[in-house]
Amino acid sequence: MTEYRKIALVTGGNQGIGYEICRQLGAAGVKVLVGARDSARGAEAVRRLSADGAEADVIEIDVTDEAQVTKAAAAIAQRYGRLDILVNNAGVLLPEERPGSSSAELVSQVYETNVLGVIRATKAMLPLLRRSAAGRIVNMSSSLASLQLHGDPSFELGAFLMLGYNSSKTAVNALTVLLAKDLADDGIKVNAADPGYCATGMTGYASSRTAAEGARTPVRLALLPDNGPTGGFFADSGPVPW
Repeated sequence: MTEYRKIALVTGGNQGIGYEICRQLGAAGVKVLVGARDSARGAEAVRRLSADGAEADVIEIDVTDEAQVTKAAAAIAQRYGRLDILVNNAGVLLPEERPGSSSAELVSQVYETNVLGVIRATKAMLPLLRRSAAGRIVNMSSSLASLQLHGDPSFELGAFLMLGYNSSKTAVNALTVLLAKDLADDGIKVNAADPGYCATGMTGYASSRTAAEGARTPVRLALLPDNGPTGGFFADSGPVPW
């Protein structure tokens, strides 16, 4: 079993911001495990990352499938023996109606990936993270999760009233705070990252902010030193209000 300085799993790592997180972590000397539902797409991402000089491998993982998440954790344990960084990046944004008319079924679909998927992946990977000397968990959130910002009439994204997506990220923020407290004695730091409104497939590329720019804060949180924060919510500019 080869020893690596740091090993990171990025769910949904084969495209968009997830891919850029993998690329930037790889450039920092981290062994990157590209979590992908489609192993062929994951393998293509690994090929591109390797061409850039990163050490990368693909891990097939669908965070909505408990058995597959368990299998992915077992594969990482067998191949690498531990995990230093988990970036819970996999997420969905489905076409939604406004909160007053959105369906419970649609909101449930969003939560299945964005909330329960984070819980599944984190629980499965925790035994591996506990083997790290400095475990880090980064949960991908959004400023759309902020209740305080939505109460501000000047909030620039305040018109995006997507009940499932927005509230799912609020739930992820709550999970971040609780996990940070629960895992403090294990030395595992847990933080939420707001990548900003980026040009990705999820947003229809309707932004001037690039996926590479969106990856900067999650990468910084993944590589936090021992004196770094835990239980926080951060963007490039600093803390984001809850």
